[in-house]
Amino acid sequence: MNRSPNGGAILVFSVVAYAVFGLALVWAVLFLTGVGGAPWVDRGTPEPAAVAAIVDLALLALFALQHSVMARGSFKRRLSQILPQPAERSLFVLAASLVLIALFGFWRPLPGQVWNAPGAAGGALVVIAWGGWIGLVASTFMIDHLDLFGLRQGWRAFRRREYGGPPFQTRWFYRWVRHPLMTSFLVIFWAVPRMTVGHLLFSAAGSGYILVGTWLEERDLTRAIPEYADYRRRAGRLVPRLRSS
Repeated sequence: MNRSPNGGAILVFSVVAYAVFGLALVWAVLFLTGVGGAPWVDRGTPEPAAVAAIVDLALLALFALQHSVMARGSFKRRLSQILPQPAERSLFVLAASLVLIALFGFWRPLPGQVWNAPGAAGGALVVIAWGGWIGLVASTFMIDHLDLFGLRQGWRAFRRREYGGPPFQTRWFYRWVRHPLMTSFLVIFWAVPRMTVGHLLFSAAGSGYILVGTWLEERDLTRAIPEYADYRRRAGRLVPRLRSS
C-alpha cells in the first residue's frame, strides 16, 4: 500500500507527543503525591510568599489559556490552514504536556498548613486519591484512549485512511457522569491528607478551571452532537447520577 509522504512524519509526531504526555503524567503523580524525591507541590525553590503566589498563578493561568484557546473550534479551523488535520490532536497533547511540565518545574511552594488529617482519616484520603488516579487513567480507555491522545489519527494518516472521529458513546463511567476524567481530577485535588497553602491554591485553581472548561466544552458538544442534549439530562456533569441510562 502506498503511504502519504506526510503520513510517516505525522505518525512520528503523534508518538513523540504521546511520549511527552507520558512524562507529564508521571510527573503529575509525583508532583501531587510527593512520592520519590522529585520537586512537588510542597517542595521546591523557596521564595517570599507574594513572589511564589504570583509565579504560581501565572503558571496556572498559562495552562488555562493554552487549554481554553486550543480547544475552541475557531482555533482549530485556523490551525487546519497550516497543519494537517490528523496532527491537530497531537499538537494539543504536546502543548498541554509541555505547559504542565513547565508548571511542575517552575512551581514555588507555599508551605503554610491548612489542614493535616491524622491517622486513619489521613490514610483514607490517600486511598481515595489513588483511586482518583486509577479512575483518571481508566476513563481514557472507556472512550478511545488512542484517539484522545492523537495516536489513532497519526496511524490512520500513515495508512492513508480517512479519519472521521470516534462515535458518540456512553460506556462505563460515562453512563452516569459526563466528565469522569474531570471528576477524577477533583478527587485527586481534594483528597489530600496534608493540605498546604500552595496545594490549596493549585486545587482551587484547578477546580475552577474544570468548572469553566467543562461548561465551554459542553456548549461546543451540544452544538456538534445532536444526542448530547439528551445525554445531559441522563448523566451528571461531574457528580454521578446513579440511575439506569
